[in-house]
Amino acid sequence: MAGGERALAGLLGVLQGLAPKDFQEFKVKLSEVHVEGGWNIPKDSLANAAHPCALASCMGKNYSEDTAMDIAIGLFKEMNQRDLAEKLLDEKVNEYKRKYREHVVQEFLRYKEANSCLGENLSVSSRYADLTIARRPWSKCGGEHEAVATTTITTQTLFKPDKDGQTPQVVVLVGAPGMGKTMTVRKVMVEWVEGTPYAQFDYVFCIDCKDIAYTKEASVADLVAKCCPHRQMPAGKILDDQKKILFIFDGFEALGFSLVQPEDELSSDPREVKPLETTLMSLLKKTVLPESSLLITTRPTSLQSLGRCLEGEYYAEILGFSAVMREEYFHRYFENDNKADMAFRFARGNKILYSLCAIPVMSWTVCTILEQELCKKKNLVECSKATTWMSVFYLSWLMKCRDRDNPQDLQQFLHKLCSLAADGIWKHKVLFEEKEIKDRGLDQLDLLPLFLNEKISKQGVDRGNVYSFTHLHLQEFFAAMFYVLEDDEEMVGDSGTPVKDVNMLLESYSKSRKDLNLTVRFLFGLVSQKSIEYADKTIGCRISPQAREDMLRWLQGRHRGISHPSQALKVTELDTFHFLFEMNEKSFAQSALGHFTGVDLQDIKLTLYDQMALSFCIRQWAGLGCVALRGCSFDQQDPREDPATSVPR
Repeated sequence: MAGGERALAGLLGVLQGLAPKDFQEFKVKLSEVHVEGGWNIPKDSLANAAHPCALASCMGKNYSEDTAMDIAIGLFKEMNQRDLAEKLLDEKVNEYKRKYREHVVQEFLRYKEANSCLGENLSVSSRYADLTIARRPWSKCGGEHEAVATTTITTQTLFKPDKDGQTPQVVVLVGAPGMGKTMTVRKVMVEWVEGTPYAQFDYVFCIDCKDIAYTKEASVADLVAKCCPHRQMPAGKILDDQKKILFIFDGFEALGFSLVQPEDELSSDPREVKPLETTLMSLLKKTVLPESSLLITTRPTSLQSLGRCLEGEYYAEILGFSAVMREEYFHRYFENDNKADMAFRFARGNKILYSLCAIPVMSWTVCTILEQELCKKKNLVECSKATTWMSVFYLSWLMKCRDRDNPQDLQQFLHKLCSLAADGIWKHKVLFEEKEIKDRGLDQLDLLPLFLNEKISKQGVDRGNVYSFTHLHLQEFFAAMFYVLEDDEEMVGDSGTPVKDVNMLLESYSKSRKDLNLTVRFLFGLVSQKSIEYADKTIGCRISPQAREDMLRWLQGRHRGISHPSQALKVTELDTFHFLFEMNEKSFAQSALGHFTGVDLQDIKLTLYDQMALSFCIRQWAGLGCVALRGCSFDQQDPREDPATSVPR
């Protein structure tokens, strides 16, 4: 039975139960009704509606189902038939619940990914892979890494009782950009519609904080109305049953509120219109709808201010994909086991890339790029620029998240960020104090949280909080960018900026700083022609190719024997092949290897990715005379694997 038919059937049942006298009184009052913007039922139509069935049909033809029900409810109240009015109101509320669930299915069940084809929508259920979510105390959430009591939970157990039997009423879900907060919210909405978890809630209202950030005034009822598909919402009935409501505020940091409101300004009436900040604070402080539940997703930067105005809340931190779920995600993405296996083996073969795949958006980035290669029917090894290319692609994704469009501001911010990263790499430093962030001019609310996590300092308010890059490998990527970004006039001569000397970086790596390996690898990837063009086109980021000559000379000279300068030159370090593989330019590899006659590697276990790098270089090496792999071993291939897709010959 359609929704309108169900509603009219309920109205008909009530009309059929009326005494003849009451039925006539209802008709008389109905003839006097004036609908704003509408019209009255013609008198001859009412006169001909001599029995309940005809009258219900007449109302259905002249009014929308919502209007017909509202009119009937109002008339029964006038007739002092409050039990009948309440019965119809319950019918309307039940019908609205059905409509709202249908609306949620349309809004949340399917979504469009940034890289999906025009018009293509993906199912949340088919793509979502379980994240590692840890429930932890407030004082430890976002704090320094140390052993704390945490419980791993899922989307289905966010509002389940804890070990002490306490059911959380407020849950704060914390995660860096790209960790899957919004996707988790989608999953919660879908699970609510499916009815397995969250059965305790009649309504789950999801409010995207970016959408309301510029709203000046609103009531709680207004916020609910934004989530609902129909204008005539039974707000009173919905909001009166507080325990049955879950509010979700997704992306709370987008509001940028100070969250400081005098107690006497807070509201207790869900229909009272107040400044948006006051209305939200009233929900957080539980002065309005105190028995409702809240789920708030936010980046770590908003934790302190949230913590000051919440009570009895639970904190859950998204830690990313476990090893098992990384593989699960690849299979969900590709929907083809053979392609998923190929792509996952490629990613797993590169330890750095595989580590980055713990971040959900990095897994998506890797899958997106590898899918493009597979669609072109390329050997996956052709995607040899993997580590740098994925990171540049990830940077372009982050740029789409920014709130400002001024390219000059972005250029200046990137220079400062890369300077911070390089300074940290040189000083073996991964945590940065708040003063450093401010001194470098990085304290920009719309950009900083995209790149750095804010952590709560144990050393007191006076010291401020500390910051770290969302992943150590990304700090090394930005450190490499520092050396090849074209100079920004405002940054020249800045006393806090490390010396931009590629030769010093390379020589330090050669002599003693082997921890700079990944930074140097990123350096080679960034100055490839494809990376330069892509960064300029998608990010507006100007990468200078000037360092290429210094890098070429360094490679040509690093294996030269000191005691026997005239002896045949052999490449004795595996990292040379990785640097050339990362750049993925045949002519550069040929120039770098042209001075050498052989390979001499000892006692190395060559992973699949090592083999790919070695194979790429051998194919460009015209003057190669001998290959010595003394004591080396090779990772065995999966017997089901097609050799043509893993290691080229």
